[in-house]
Amino acid sequence: MATEVETKQWPAIEAFSAAHEEPKWFQELRQNMLQKSATLPLPRYEKIDYRRWGLENLVAPSTTPATPDLAAQAGIDQQADNTLIQAGATTFKASLSPELAAQGVIFTDLWTALKEHPDLVQKYFMQQAVKPDANRLTALHTAFLNGGAFLYVPANVQVKEALTAHYLQDSTQVQTMVHHVLIVAEANSEVAYLENWHTVGTETNVANVVVEVVAGDNARVRFSAVDALAGQTKAYFSRQATLGQDARVDWAIGFMNDGDVVGDFNTDLRGKGSHSEVKVVAVSTEDQQQGVNTRVTNYGEHTIGHILQHGVILETSALTFNGIGHIVKGARGSDSQQENRVLMLSTHARGNADPILLIDENDVTAGHAASVGRVDEEQMYYLMSRGISKKVAERLVIRGFLGSVITEIPAKAIRDQLTATIERKLENGQRSE
Repeated sequence: MATEVETKQWPAIEAFSAAHEEPKWFQELRQNMLQKSATLPLPRYEKIDYRRWGLENLVAPSTTPATPDLAAQAGIDQQADNTLIQAGATTFKASLSPELAAQGVIFTDLWTALKEHPDLVQKYFMQQAVKPDANRLTALHTAFLNGGAFLYVPANVQVKEALTAHYLQDSTQVQTMVHHVLIVAEANSEVAYLENWHTVGTETNVANVVVEVVAGDNARVRFSAVDALAGQTKAYFSRQATLGQDARVDWAIGFMNDGDVVGDFNTDLRGKGSHSEVKVVAVSTEDQQQGVNTRVTNYGEHTIGHILQHGVILETSALTFNGIGHIVKGARGSDSQQENRVLMLSTHARGNADPILLIDENDVTAGHAASVGRVDEEQMYYLMSRGISKKVAERLVIRGFLGSVITEIPAKAIRDQLTATIERKLENGQRSE
């Protein structure tokens, strides 16, 4: 049974569902997950203690649309093509070129997709990459969902231009941001997708975000993200993918939030010959706590899963990288590699880099590396001996340390945005060192 508080919130959830004309199966899924949520456990991650953050304290979605100038306040370019801009259930822009639309590509908000492509959404929504009852946070996510997007690329379609999404957390009022992104790339398709997360307003809110990527046989998905939610936000980011035969999904994620955040990233290499490169960069400042739990599981034969995570911590903040590479029995000829490194710029910061390899098959290759340490003194000496100040030298070393992820992002505008965000966080952190 759901808790009394959650039961009281069902009428508001039901009203939101009716206002957006959701199909019966979707409304029933909401109700079932609300009832089931209280009996499900919260997910557990090694050395990431988030249970006091109140991530399960969600607020029922409101039917009041977001204010029209929210995107302008966030400084978003609203003229760009192939762009989706959303704040909760309010879509400010959904642009897709006629050429892509003619090829059957869909890039729209979730409720438009539910109305115009109900069978397609039902086929994939929380069916393969992540189940709605995987844990309490995913169940509550399903019940309280108030924002979402759907990207679909048909078989044999190659999308040459990157598709960009901007998702706004409306903290001009007290409301939970519960957002779902569903990406489906059918067999032999290709797409690059970029998403940006912003906060407008100063209210303290919770964010619960789930991203699903379903890659068919021989599909290629390049996923990039810049997460930059505000300091008053407590957030849960879950990004999950499942891959078919010879499919490839590459992740490049900038974990640039200012508040306490836990990231749950999981990639299942189901098909023979599938491949995933996961690259995560994070910067923690002030007293924030961030934890990233990244898992790649090799199920199919001759699969490749690589994890690269680099982070910088300042002041009294904390950052934990968990890397889990799992090669299951039968995944012969597979490869699992990972590197988790944390660079500390403060003696008061706390960092963890924990690699885990689970190997259930003999005919495989696997390896890991991990480190938590301060800026390399030899590099600093080399730079400072050439007249560069300590602060600038430190910044150059950090930029090189984080550059391995930044260079993987396909769009220059997003690379520039991530670099600017890193510079901002470093500047603010170094001021108080």
